[in-house]
Amino acid sequence: MGVGEMIRVAELRQREVINVIDGRRLGAIKDIDLDLEAGRVKSLIVPGTTGKFLYFFGRDEDLVIPWENVVKIGVDVILVESYSCTAPLHRERA
Repeated sequence: MGVGEMIRVAELRQREVINVIDGRRLGAIKDIDLDLEAGRVKSLIVPGTTGKFLYFFGRDEDLVIPWENVVKIGVDVILVESYSCTAPLHRERA
């Protein structure tokens, strides 16, 4: 996308969100938080992930990604930088 190029909300919602920190697919955008007074996007909202085990105990909360954490909007993906949804660090066994 070029600088200043317009994109529709419906087009954003069709793109998959990927975390550049660990390469994890976060899913498609569930909702977009807008600041109507300022006329800008505040954050992207992605559904919480639910593993087979966690399904029995309820869903995780939705992941809110501040607009400042959006790295790049591509043709079919949105790259974001989010430490709140990365996998736990693996520790070497002693």
